[in-house]
Amino acid sequence: MRAYNSIEELPNPLPLFPLTGVLLLPRGQLPLNVFEPRYLALVDSAMSGGRVIGMIQPSEAEEKALTPKLSAVGCAGRVTSYRETEDGRYLITLTGVCRFRVKSELSTQAAFRAVDPDYAPFAGDLAANDENDFPRERVIDALKDYLSKRDLKADWRSVMTAAPETLVNALAMLCPFEPAEKQAILEADDWHSRVATLVALLEMAGPPTPSGGTTIN
Repeated sequence: MRAYNSIEELPNPLPLFPLTGVLLLPRGQLPLNVFEPRYLALVDSAMSGGRVIGMIQPSEAEEKALTPKLSAVGCAGRVTSYRETEDGRYLITLTGVCRFRVKSELSTQAAFRAVDPDYAPFAGDLAANDENDFPRERVIDALKDYLSKRDLKADWRSVMTAAPETLVNALAMLCPFEPAEKQAILEADDWHSRVATLVALLEMAGPPTPSGGTTIN
């Protein structure tokens, strides 16, 4: 993926893909199946430019408003994989680049929404994390307890061998946390806070949910 050396290289305005319960983190990979006309138009626009899309969660139920209010913080991602299906869908992968804070939403004639993003509070997202002292054993213990309560499974070989950031991103993005919990992970100040928030959510898991046979990879 293209390396961004400074936040000045990131796009402004930033086109948005608002999606409840979906989390993108810096250097995390998010596959998307795009089929709504407005989001097909969004991908077309992104692919003709810098290939960057902002993922963000609405802060209110999407069925209650035509343009629901947005969360304060999202994450910009670059399209790093793209395929068009015979029935007109786009199968893309976004790789997270940098979080942003919404300064204001912009008026636009496009079918999709766009914002004036403030990347400055999260400029550190462009640098590699200090993964020293990563509490892998605590993460694994918390994950085992979480999965047993939720009747979920994991690829334990991947869990044991994955790089710290890869593991944290995968768990944060794939575990069925509530939207507000995913937002808390996203808004954690730094890498160490993100790890601590993830562990806390795993350890505070509620009662078992009906079996769905899901596997966390």
